[in-house]
Amino acid sequence: MISFSENAIDKVKEFSGQMPEAEGKNLRIFIQGVGCSGFSYGFTFDDKRDDDTVVETGDISVLVDPHSAPHLNGSTVDFVEDQRGAGFTVDNPNSPASACGVGDGGCSGCG
Repeated sequence: MISFSENAIDKVKEFSGQMPEAEGKNLRIFIQGVGCSGFSYGFTFDDKRDDDTVVETGDISVLVDPHSAPHLNGSTVDFVEDQRGAGFTVDNPNSPASACGVGDGGCSGCG
């Protein structure tokens, strides 16, 4: 369903060890919204809910809610650090950005 790069797995473990509120919880990834640049993603440490899908990737467990799961299928999460900053990135083949006319001067078809 979702895969995480080694760099992303290492960063999840690092954050988990540094954040007291993450103790005993798993990383949750979810769709926050859709815009002209595609999906917007959220990441948080959370407790498992009854309807969550649990994805085992590397040696971490990732929680995905039933609304986000179909939109995240086939995605790859990485953690990137460059001159613009640092953060998780999602390469998602299901992103609707291609339907939005991005790059041709407008947003045609975003909701």
